[in-house]
Amino acid sequence: MTKRERIRKELEELCAEGYALAGKFSKEEAKDFRGGYQTWYSKAVKAAGALAPDRYIEFKSYYEIDPKRKSLGYGTYVIQDFMKGVSPASWDASDTKSQVLTCFINQLTILSSLEARIDSVISNIESELYAELQDGELVIAAQLAKISPRAAGALMGVMIEGHLQKVANAHAIKIAKKHPTIADLNEPLKAAGVIDIAVWRKISFLADLRNLCSHKKDVEPTKEQAEELIQGAEWLTKNIF
Repeated sequence: MTKRERIRKELEELCAEGYALAGKFSKEEAKDFRGGYQTWYSKAVKAAGALAPDRYIEFKSYYEIDPKRKSLGYGTYVIQDFMKGVSPASWDASDTKSQVLTCFINQLTILSSLEARIDSVISNIESELYAELQDGELVIAAQLAKISPRAAGALMGVMIEGHLQKVANAHAIKIAKKHPTIADLNEPLKAAGVIDIAVWRKISFLADLRNLCSHKKDVEPTKEQAEELIQGAEWLTKNIF
């Protein structure tokens, strides 16, 4: 099961649990609702915060008492009031239950809508983590270049290959080789129109520098060549997607 599938399954189970709890509450006494809801809310509020930060405050507002509230009644009564045993003097049990269910169903509606966001949220998280990893590798390579230009260049070569493979995947470009080199990735990207001739030439130059660092053992790469490869890798990962 993939990460997306696992999150989608957990969200579906959380929604089903909530709707079952709401259905039971609407038909029976409220004595078992408090514990069941608190357990559900603890899980649901985390899901809302992770998948829909823009609706997180709204989701919580159906449970949490507004500290600026000036009156207690329809529109201001929330689930936390019910948990504390508070209700307007003019309300009976059915009024209280109705308002609690309204708040709860609103939360469930928000939660149910989050399934459509799973793919985009995970993609954004993966992209952010990938970018952080690349930035970290650039810093390490810059430090390595002072000690071993060859090691720094080899690291950047792996990073460039990984990034070009990611670009190819994003554009649904099939690469024949199982473990393609920079050149193996560069050509199909140009043929598909993902990169132009100028970028293709720049990547080809970077591939030559990478080969110098990784394969030509009889010639030592200079610090300047390693730094040029690092700068090229940084430009590539920040501009070609």
